[in-house]
Amino acid sequence: MMEIRTPKTHKAKRVLEKRAPKLVENGKKTLILHGTKTSATLSSVLMELYRLKKGGAIKYSRRNENIRPFESGGETSLEFFSQKTDCSIFAYGSHTKKRPDNLVLGRMYDHHVYDLIEVGIENFKSLLSFSYDKKIAPHEGSKPFICFTGEGFENVPELKQLREVLTDLFRGEVVDNLNLTGLDRAYICSAVSPTKVFLTHCAIKLKKSGTIVPRIELVEVGPSMDLVIRRNRLPNEGLRKEAMKSSKDKPKKKVKNVDQDDVLGKRGRIFIPEQEVGKTPLPDKSKGVKRERREGKLKKKNKEAGSASKKHKESE
Repeated sequence: MMEIRTPKTHKAKRVLEKRAPKLVENGKKTLILHGTKTSATLSSVLMELYRLKKGGAIKYSRRNENIRPFESGGETSLEFFSQKTDCSIFAYGSHTKKRPDNLVLGRMYDHHVYDLIEVGIENFKSLLSFSYDKKIAPHEGSKPFICFTGEGFENVPELKQLREVLTDLFRGEVVDNLNLTGLDRAYICSAVSPTKVFLTHCAIKLKKSGTIVPRIELVEVGPSMDLVIRRNRLPNEGLRKEAMKSSKDKPKKKVKNVDQDDVLGKRGRIFIPEQEVGKTPLPDKSKGVKRERREGKLKKKNKEAGSASKKHKESE
């Protein structure tokens, strides 16, 4: 029976809370591992993959003899590293006579292997083999634009799986809004055949177009390579349904006196208190009052003037 350990320090508690499931998950981190034997080409691929994912990847340079993703029992060490580093995507490189320059890409669910796809690396070109203006070099951690071209990504099951894995590998954090000026890199994936995909990394250059939307130019900055599909393993249907479940948001509180009608839509009830006419304030008629006062003063003056004239006549 597995022992459940509770955190004894505040730091351990914060680490467990960070790794706990959330309504909005963090960006997926990538685990990069070496097999028993790797070629110079494959070592360069793993290193440049780490550079592209810098800030969201963990790379181990030690050889791992016990990791064999497609064999039973060969996933134990892989799942241990995934739980230790909290990584949900991995890239495992190995080189043998039967499968030279072999790269295994896979995804994890609950720190267990979810699916696998194995590709061979051909026609690899490093970052150093491309010459371009360094001012347009993509920034570290920037959001990429991912383009998949070719009918194979819609028809061939292996290419569909590869598209899903590459999207999870390169997309980074999931955001709602994106500033166009921060979009400075693009990954172009072209399906050359049902078993081969050309992958290249480009920098995005924005130029004036005379309209609000700028004109986009792509400058190849590398790396680029051909991915030849060899083996793959899809998740079973039960595991797929469990992994695709999404937690519902918190139910909204019921608003008082508001109903939802299928025909009329949103309806509300308004309660008006009893009106007491006697206590209802009357409108202000200060202008009319002032006029009456002026007229009263004039009448009073006229009366006083008339009475004064009568007394004067009587005295005479």
